[in-house]
Amino acid sequence: MFSLSCPNTVDGRDFFADRRHLSACLDAFGDADFGRPIFLKISPLGKVPVLLVETAEGEVALFESNVICEYIEDTQGGAKLHPQNPLQRAQHRAWMEFGSTILGELWGLETTGDPAVFETKRQAIIAKFAQVEKTLGAGPYFAGEEFSLVDAVFAPIFRYFDVFDQLTDLAVFTDVPKVRAWRKALAQRPSVRTAVGPDYPQLLHAFLVRHGAHMLKLAA
Repeated sequence: MFSLSCPNTVDGRDFFADRRHLSACLDAFGDADFGRPIFLKISPLGKVPVLLVETAEGEVALFESNVICEYIEDTQGGAKLHPQNPLQRAQHRAWMEFGSTILGELWGLETTGDPAVFETKRQAIIAKFAQVEKTLGAGPYFAGEEFSLVDAVFAPIFRYFDVFDQLTDLAVFTDVPKVRAWRKALAQRPSVRTAVGPDYPQLLHAFLVRHGAHMLKLAA
């Protein structure tokens, strides 16, 4: 499963042209093509999203969600989603990377058919959100009243759990009230709600089925 929500959930500016490039790239490659040389040429990690940027010398491929978000932040007009203070900006970048590590744990959680691996990943995610809880303030967003790129990274993470919650109670957010409030605030933003199509739950469920996910056994 791949998330396109980083470029799509950043609101307050027009990303139509960038999304068009991203969609064109995705349309060119099916799920089974990501490991082929033609795709690895533009995405060495064999993953999406990939943003193709037109330059005078030709197209340049940017891969990795956080990098794409930062490029759009640096090149598009509108309100900035990173703090202007260098130290605060660096802190936000660090928490964006922390969000990426949670996504890595989520991959293991949703693809494993092994109960022991599943529980290990579940506990790892619980521990990570406990760390996030200590960092959050009064909200409603990561850094207070203003939506930031950290919010754009975590919104798709929470979206996974919107589907998981329909299957089983993973008890990931039981002891993190600030994280629960943050998740709720992000889910209410129009840009977050419209970042994926209405068939997202069905697509994620089909992904779990293809991987023989242990989570589905818990839901049975």
